[in-house]
Amino acid sequence: MRLEMSKLRKVLAVASTVAAFIFALLPESYAGSSEPELLALQGVRRPSSGRQVDKTQVERLQRIVAPLLRAMNHPRSLKEVRVGIMEDRDINAANGGDGRFFVTTGLLERANDDRLRGVLAHEIAHDDLGHVAKAQLLGTGLTLGMVLLEQVIPGSSGIAPIAGTLIARGYSRSEEFEADRHGVEILRRAGYSKEVLIDALRWIKQTSGDSGGGFLSTHPGTEERIETLEKMR
Repeated sequence: MRLEMSKLRKVLAVASTVAAFIFALLPESYAGSSEPELLALQGVRRPSSGRQVDKTQVERLQRIVAPLLRAMNHPRSLKEVRVGIMEDRDINAANGGDGRFFVTTGLLERANDDRLRGVLAHEIAHDDLGHVAKAQLLGTGLTLGMVLLEQVIPGSSGIAPIAGTLIARGYSRSEEFEADRHGVEILRRAGYSKEVLIDALRWIKQTSGDSGGGFLSTHPGTEERIETLEKMR
């Protein structure tokens, strides 16, 4: 079935938008823009709107993330990290690889500091362990493209909301357990206990259920992850 020219133009515009978003996620050597959408924590922006995030949110992220970054096997500074805040009420977080992270407004606004810390420790652990490849990042861009395409041509896709699709779904069962364990190691080095991550998992499960996607991967199940962490010394 042929698309009308007006729809075709919209599709091309969508493709350009997705391409720009992908370049914003890639290292600066790949990007043509001098001001990427995902900025360092000194000035976090919301990728979906481009609006400057409230200063208190930036300071909160700085306070929570900085000690975790220093506790990595391969420590990073705040200047090396990019954080995007997605306009989505779902409680979720994402790892774009190479120091690129996403949090939803739902997580940022509803989680207390320790729960946000637990979620971010897990995502930072994935980054520290090298679980996110550029291929997954480009795959995320394609998924975003399908979301946007659905807005132009209803019925062209039946996929989850943007925040849900941002999380890399390619993590294996062993990688999820490994990220949980390493997340606890990062927390301990930063002066916190494993209970921070355990409580975050319990809270998200109670709030969103196992259907929350992303952070609550269906493999392994949340209860199994919690039980494994509780046995960890």
